Amino acid sequence: MLKLLELPDCFYPNQPTLILPSSPTPKHSLYLSNLDDQKFLRFSIKYLYLFKNSISPDILKYSLSKVLVHYYPLAGRLRASTGVDQKLEIDCNGEGAVFAEAFMDITAGEFLELSMKPNKSWRKLLYRVEAQSFLDIPPLVVQVTNLACGGMIMCTSINHCVCDGIGTSQFLHAWAHIITKPNLDPLIVPLHSRHMLKPRNPPKITFTHPEYVLISPKENGYLDMGINHFLQSQPLMSSSLTFTTSHILHLKRQCVPSLKCTTFEVLASHTWRSWVRALDLSPSLNVKLLFSVNVRKKLIPEVPQGYYGNGFVLGCAHTCAKDLVISNMNYGVRLVQEAKSSLTDDYVRSMIDLLEDKSVKTDLSMSLVISQWSRLGLEDLDFGEGKPLHMGPLTSDIYCLFLPVVGDFNAVRVQVSVPESVHDKFEYYMKECLGKEENEDAKGSLVEENRFC
Repeated sequence: MLKLLELPDCFYPNQPTLILPSSPTPKHSLYLSNLDDQKFLRFSIKYLYLFKNSISPDILKYSLSKVLVHYYPLAGRLRASTGVDQKLEIDCNGEGAVFAEAFMDITAGEFLELSMKPNKSWRKLLYRVEAQSFLDIPPLVVQVTNLACGGMIMCTSINHCVCDGIGTSQFLHAWAHIITKPNLDPLIVPLHSRHMLKPRNPPKITFTHPEYVLISPKENGYLDMGINHFLQSQPLMSSSLTFTTSHILHLKRQCVPSLKCTTFEVLASHTWRSWVRALDLSPSLNVKLLFSVNVRKKLIPEVPQGYYGNGFVLGCAHTCAKDLVISNMNYGVRLVQEAKSSLTDDYVRSMIDLLEDKSVKTDLSMSLVISQWSRLGLEDLDFGEGKPLHMGPLTSDIYCLFLPVVGDFNAVRVQVSVPESVHDKFEYYMKECLGKEENEDAKGSLVEENRFC
């Protein structure tokens, strides 16, 4: 049994290949909306799937070439738009997606033991494309790593400017659908156009937007100050805690009868409060919680089904650290609910217009950012050999993820990297609010996952 945190090296029997769409696709420039084109999103979403049984690389490559006909922008390349300062677009040129095959001397069971503690060695599981800049990296990179037991790890890197979480899930399920039901049409027809999210002419900024801050050239380092700068300068340690249905119900009971709330609202509030307490911030400091909210159905008219571009915005709850820490659960939950309810069509349109100004940046300086990967169906992906044993990110970051739990739809795994110096304190606060009975039950799910740290 593997006892080390570090994964062994990958062996690549062949050079990675470019997978082109299996038939001709449109050649044009695809407009990216202001929600797509935020500098905050200029990275790739990196998913990791662990499967008990491997799938033939030839089947995966053939089916990928077929699905890229439908999702042809993922076979293109990002580039700077001509004549528009700092604006990106997709050159739909059919150059193809990168596909790498590898072998690693580890079993699925051994990896599963380590799966709650991502570390830098996991990066071996995704082929690194040598590139001069973010724009030079293909929008889609896939590595399939066969394991000693006959299992498989599949990692995908999907450019966030092209897709959001809903969009990536839609694409991955379309890929699997071609393998498992090759004679049936796609479940959802992808919608490529982003023009329904274009800014108004002229822009009308009718709200204040605490999610963002205006940066002048002289203040360009501002975003690196505050909590974000502190976190980036510290040795970080991953925390991964699973909250079962019982744990979540216990949190919700602390809000009733005066307040009804969703799982996300109570868990986001609780995580934010625990994070602020663990960092021991100045009581007067204004702290923010930024969290992703799907606005496809909030806009008028609604964004049509099949839209796989970025259809989310950041909700923003904010208060001073002291008020968040000393208040009960209701206080933080109300802040999250108020932030969600503010995201009307008018508010989102004002935000899109605001982002026409490329000097506007997401305010990360005093913020915890939460992205919700649960409820997207990511854990249900099946390429014909069964659903994954594990699904999660390739690495852990200072951005917090709410992850699905394979086999338990109602459970949520909270993963975030915090400074080593406050790691134990953070986990203590996350578990502290659970009752005595719940804490006993939690030993398996909240503590067991951390025995390899």
